[in-house]
Amino acid sequence: MEQKKSRFSNWMRNSITARMLVVGFLLLVLLIPLEFVKSLINERAYRQEEVVKEINEKWGNEVLLSGPIVKIPYKVISEEKIFNEKSNSYYTKTKETVENAYFFPDKLNIVSQVDTKPLNRSIYESVVYSAAIDVKGNFPKIDFSDTDIADENILWEKAIVLLKTSNLKGIKTTPIVNLASESLLMTPQYSTEYLNTIQSNYIANAKEMFVEPLAFSFDLKINGSESLKFLPIGKETDATMKSNWHSPSFDGNFLPEDTNKEISEDGFTANWRILQINRQFEQSFFGHLPDLSSSSFGTKLIIPVDEYQKSERTAKYGFMVIGLTLLVFLLIQLVSKIYIHPFQYVMIGLALVMFYTLLISISEHSNFFKAYAIAAFSVLALITVYSRAILKGFKFPLLICGSLASLYGFIYVIIQLENYALLVGSIGLFLILAIIMFASRRIDWNNE
Repeated sequence: MEQKKSRFSNWMRNSITARMLVVGFLLLVLLIPLEFVKSLINERAYRQEEVVKEINEKWGNEVLLSGPIVKIPYKVISEEKIFNEKSNSYYTKTKETVENAYFFPDKLNIVSQVDTKPLNRSIYESVVYSAAIDVKGNFPKIDFSDTDIADENILWEKAIVLLKTSNLKGIKTTPIVNLASESLLMTPQYSTEYLNTIQSNYIANAKEMFVEPLAFSFDLKINGSESLKFLPIGKETDATMKSNWHSPSFDGNFLPEDTNKEISEDGFTANWRILQINRQFEQSFFGHLPDLSSSSFGTKLIIPVDEYQKSERTAKYGFMVIGLTLLVFLLIQLVSKIYIHPFQYVMIGLALVMFYTLLISISEHSNFFKAYAIAAFSVLALITVYSRAILKGFKFPLLICGSLASLYGFIYVIIQLENYALLVGSIGLFLILAIIMFASRRIDWNNE
């Protein structure tokens, strides 16, 4: 029995196959704590989203704003035949309902000045903004002659102007729409729709006012976060947005004009020009005003660098880092004939896993580069000192230190790249494979 045990022990110590199986098994075992680290990164990222969402809700969420819309009610007269069982005959009943007609501006000009600032809670940060919006334009002559609505059924005395917005909470000034010489005070109306309604009091002498094109204007100050968008309801919609935010992401159904778009470290300026022919809806609606938010355009104001995303991308290379590092130790063991105990492989693997916990914890309080450098240096120093005690000398520990430093540097470069990440990663892995093949060519693989 002791002889069999001694033979198995010698096979485990001296067989290349046995040592490769042990290292492969330990690599699979080390994937368990690596998955825990990935779960931790996702948990912290989700916590960040919750905190940022809470900050934004209290300050003001994303803003989607329409220009002014004229709403004019009208009567719809219909006749319905009803059967009378007593007289065994039909009689006609006249039914009167009130519908609404909605008219959009001919010209709509929007100028917005967006000033951003960070809001912090604990270690988390959100970008919010205060926008000063100036809206001008003109309505067309409103004429029902091309419809089957009789003039006496048009309720001109109940005509109003309304605005649509996604963010009532963020409004800091009561909007007043100037319509020709009349000033209309806007008040909110109850609604469960995504776009809330702000409408004016009744327009005095509306029938006489809309016999010709009518100019309008209003200004609005509003707090928001994440994005600022507008609805292109004008037959010709021109919009200008200026901001001190340096990393805009132009969003929505229309992009700004390339000829006069400017983006710098001090902010951006963007201009849009959208014609009726560019969108898929008309200038007036009868009966129901549809949700036009899918045709919106504007800008997202977001933090461009997310440390958790970078940490998550780094952790995806964890299997490669642990596998290649253990492979280097295995090759050194085969070349130098120095025995490395499985427990020592586990300690090295756990040290490599600790890199990711250090990275995410430090990056929450510093920038990603500094966190990456500190975490990589700490793990490099630990593994180099530990391998010095295992391998008895300086040659192999320095080789391990250089290999691991090159690997961490290579991964950092890949993470920073966007368009060329796949290309650089593929070339790098090819070179790593070539080096391993070259280094292992003189090993006697017959010792099974």
